Amino acid sequence: MTDPHPRTHRVRRRLALATAAVAAAGIAAVSALVFTSPAQAATTLGASAAQTGRYFGAAVATQHLGEAAYANTLGTEFNSVVAENAMKWDATEPNPGQFTFSGGDQIVSWAQARGMKVRGHTLVWHAQQPGWVQGLTGNNLRNAMVNHITGVANHYEGKVFAWDVVNEAFEWDGSRRQSNLQIQLGNGWIEEAFRAADAADPTARLCYNDYGTDGINSKSTAIYNMVRDFKSRGVPIDCVGFQSHLSAGDNLSSYQANLQRFADLGVDVEITELDVGGSGSGQAATFDTVTRSCLAVARCTGITVWGVTDKYSWRNDTPLLFDGNYQKKQAYTSVLNALNEGGSTC
Repeated sequence: MTDPHPRTHRVRRRLALATAAVAAAGIAAVSALVFTSPAQAATTLGASAAQTGRYFGAAVATQHLGEAAYANTLGTEFNSVVAENAMKWDATEPNPGQFTFSGGDQIVSWAQARGMKVRGHTLVWHAQQPGWVQGLTGNNLRNAMVNHITGVANHYEGKVFAWDVVNEAFEWDGSRRQSNLQIQLGNGWIEEAFRAADAADPTARLCYNDYGTDGINSKSTAIYNMVRDFKSRGVPIDCVGFQSHLSAGDNLSSYQANLQRFADLGVDVEITELDVGGSGSGQAATFDTVTRSCLAVARCTGITVWGVTDKYSWRNDTPLLFDGNYQKKQAYTSVLNALNEGGSTC
């Protein structure tokens, strides 16, 4: 993609990100004064997170927005949304160069009307590619990838505060996933995707997102090394997303340290797809650990749970904060309490 004003884009991007960082730091500083009395504790997840300059969001499926209980819970409890599927490649570009944004636009409009932020998910992923992409090779695939990033990121410029630019490009052992993107484009394709996203929307924060990175392990270390390399060479990466699809009782002994080591590279960290299989106190304890770990890392900017209610979760082990009848679970209370005590740890 040709960018006629790359310098202007980079300057605009740096200014916008610097302004956002200053604003977040100011809110975090004020929060130390806000949390002087338990009586001042917020009563919803989004409001509580906002008092430390963070967001607490949920993944949204457009087909459920017409359900009153779903919409009311989403609008009341959360201050950020992300599309489960409506912004992915198969949904936004079903045919070459033919973009359709109806689902994503519906979510953005719904969120904006309620003063909620929107995360973008995801520009490039090995899964949920439209059929026409799967057979492309070489420069045809490279051009398709760059054109897709440009079309989608341009469309949502100013409406999405962060993008998962690349999703799930590493294997458990730290090697690159042998997707069509990796096989056809080589090791440079992730950098190419980030540079294209930066040119298309220089104000959005650009994230790498993956699962199985909930502690210091082979996979998270490989991603850490990539991010460190990107930062050393000026590749535009601003944040790393940790999906955190967990189960009650999972070993999270290095979870906070893992978040912190990425933050120490100079990127923000976000919990992007949190859900915890289980129930009762075990599930609540795991949600509590994740929440407090984020609060303890100054550059952990927010948490997104992957869904609103157990009724519509992609998992069948009741992994969310609201049950199938939209009742608050024990895990909800643990998260809210952790957020309301967060002023002293941020």
